[in-house]
Amino acid sequence: MRSIEALGMPNYSWTTTLQSLDIHLFTVGGASFTVMSAVKLIAALVLLFLAAGWVRHFIERRALRRFQMDEGTRQSIGAVARYAVLVIGLVVVLQNAGINLTAFSVVAGALGVGIGFGLQNLFSNFISGLIIMLERPIKVGDRVELAGVEGVVREIGARRTTVVTNDNVAILVPNQKFITDNVINQLYLEREIRLRVPINVAATAGIREVEQLLLAAAANHPQVLRDPPPRVLLLSLGGGSTGFELHVWFHPQAIHRQQLQSDLNLAIGDRLRQAGIVVA
Repeated sequence: MRSIEALGMPNYSWTTTLQSLDIHLFTVGGASFTVMSAVKLIAALVLLFLAAGWVRHFIERRALRRFQMDEGTRQSIGAVARYAVLVIGLVVVLQNAGINLTAFSVVAGALGVGIGFGLQNLFSNFISGLIIMLERPIKVGDRVELAGVEGVVREIGARRTTVVTNDNVAILVPNQKFITDNVINQLYLEREIRLRVPINVAATAGIREVEQLLLAAAANHPQVLRDPPPRVLLLSLGGGSTGFELHVWFHPQAIHRQQLQSDLNLAIGDRLRQAGIVVA
């Protein structure tokens, strides 16, 4: 059988085909990129992001499982580890690609100006997310209240925190809000908290009688703690009404604050109505 060269036909191979496609595309940071080198760089970046995600998953689900850490702490450590892998890996990949990173000093300066203007909020939320993960003023599982929104923290991301309300609605709150605004964290110390229930009754009602009715309503609720005990304060006298305030302590893990307040209001209303006391 006569060979291809003897027939005068060119000998094409995969190597020749790849070499013919390996044309110059552009030059970045002193490095000249061809089709093949660009494909390799993209593949390396994809593998880097996959590796960073795997590292975070491994730290959260396996490495830290043996230690006495809550889910929020594991997520924070995993997120910081993921960012570290991405930053270090990105530098290594770009240097192996032959890109001189010092050539990006001008670009970095322009990026700094952009952060100061258009990207300020994005950068601020990212830094706030790191502060939340490191200082942990809030953590996953905490019940928080911010700007009228109350719910449980389900996830702390790089830019936003997911808060799930009692209506099972997920609200994405920018991380900056948890640093600059006043935030109520009901589980910060993981201890019992106090609920204040205001009540106004007609001025003709007996003060001691109302006090006993309020204490009885609190003592009858299973989620109200006996220690510290409930107490009643007399806030105002005179005029057309008398103002009281019932103080009770409860564990926020056991019942929502709004639910407890509703239960106590219903019980107090029933007891006052049975006693013939008018609510003002």
